[in-house]
Amino acid sequence: MLTLVGLDAETERVYRQLVRLGSGSVAELAGRAGVDPETARHCLRALRRRGLVSRESGADGRPPAEGADGAAAERYTAAPPAVALAGVLEQYRHDLRRAELAATDLAGQFRADAPPDLPHELVEVVVGAEAVRQRFAQIQSGAGEEVLAFVTARPTLVTGAENTAEDRAVRRGVRYRVVVERPAVEALRGRAGGEPAQDPAAEELRQLRVMETVPGKLVVADRRVALLPLTDATTDARAAALVVRAPALLESLVNAFEAIWSRAWPIPVTPDGRVTVGRLPARLPEDGPDTTDLLLLSLLMAGMTDAGTARQLGLSERTVQRRVRRLMGIAGVTSRLQLGWVARDRGWVPSWR
Repeated sequence: MLTLVGLDAETERVYRQLVRLGSGSVAELAGRAGVDPETARHCLRALRRRGLVSRESGADGRPPAEGADGAAAERYTAAPPAVALAGVLEQYRHDLRRAELAATDLAGQFRADAPPDLPHELVEVVVGAEAVRQRFAQIQSGAGEEVLAFVTARPTLVTGAENTAEDRAVRRGVRYRVVVERPAVEALRGRAGGEPAQDPAAEELRQLRVMETVPGKLVVADRRVALLPLTDATTDARAAALVVRAPALLESLVNAFEAIWSRAWPIPVTPDGRVTVGRLPARLPEDGPDTTDLLLLSLLMAGMTDAGTARQLGLSERTVQRRVRRLMGIAGVTSRLQLGWVARDRGWVPSWR
């Protein structure tokens, strides 16, 4: 975590060991931090320059002698972290404020220099795969409350696994609502029963629904800026997108999203393909469906095929069909359509109303 204030991973490890000990020699700290003595000495000197540690003097009041043995025998004492780090953090806050002012000045200059007949602040054309990826990450990084998105089954410049900006946004408390085309969901590979989320509270901020088709790719952050890809190209030369800030156009895009969201089917699958039980009933009847059955029902009622459902749950297609027959027996019905009605009535699948 202290890498945020300019310490690399090795220096942070050495510092943490010194804080635990209060004081220690270079050799001792090297062993505890898992680095060689020369690296530990380099780290301690870097910490000393930041005022986080001080070097102890010998009995005669002088530092240990130079040389390999003397260097390893050097002893350092940790400064009180609450005091020492406060100064470092304040300097970073000052630098951040200066950077924000510089960004504001640059934005003002950009507006002033832009030709009056080109509304750069309303609609921007982004060309090139790298530029589109950068805007995609920037829009999510700037979100403070909510991100809306359409995901199609067509080729994409950024896969779910590569979209690290989403994970960071969710950890900040940003809510994601995503509508995915059914073929794209079926192509994802989940794991039977899912895996416990690293942060269950954060995972609840992700909501996924499925439709047979969506109009196209779309990302909207806080209803104030949107990214609208113009092509499905994945090569640098042909990739292009619109960055939209025009209020009237943004309102139309948000209204289109909400209309499709209201008709889409909720499924307990995260955008990176992990099946989760976070929104399923906490208690199950002893003679009723188990957790895998509930996941299976949600996926089938979202329009997925037996084969696609099997891939998501890590089951064979025959196992899926056998489970469906068992559920029909529990529900006392003779068709899958009837099973869907009963599943909704009994709360076996999530409701979107």
